[in-house]
Amino acid sequence: MMTTMLAIGTGAGTLAVSTVSALTAGILGTYSLLHHQQVFAWMRSIRRTDQTNAELDKVDQWLADLYKAQCRLAHKPCRSEDFEDVTQMGTMLRGVADHTPAIAPELARVLERIEEYVDTALPEPAPAAVKIPVLEHRTQLVKAMKQESARDELARAVVAAQQKITQLKRG
Repeated sequence: MMTTMLAIGTGAGTLAVSTVSALTAGILGTYSLLHHQQVFAWMRSIRRTDQTNAELDKVDQWLADLYKAQCRLAHKPCRSEDFEDVTQMGTMLRGVADHTPAIAPELARVLERIEEYVDTALPEPAPAAVKIPVLEHRTQLVKAMKQESARDELARAVVAAQQKITQLKRG
């Protein structure tokens, strides 16, 4: 009789140990699966952030180049040929403005300011032998002041777009 009870007790103990082991393995497996899902979700968000930052880096560099180009023209009355770098940067920014919705309003503002700035180009100078009347000289001075004001507005728009890019990169 003792042998039978010992055999039943051993079988029940083995069954209990097996059940507890199976439940523990199941719980650990579930926890491991949940942890891996969180890790993979985190990796996907990091990858998305890196891709977005790479796209924004290109735009940020173009904005920096635009800022340098307009700074070279500061306090200098400019003719249409002087705006070559500014218009080139504007064309490049216009090409990516539709593909970067995160900063589309800022880029649209920069593009508007570029157009306004380029539209202030002064007319070609008269030959040196021709004397410019005082009234025309004053008109050109007013246009030059408007040009400087438009350049200043462009600089503000570029800085605002760069600040928005910095905010987006930081998250």
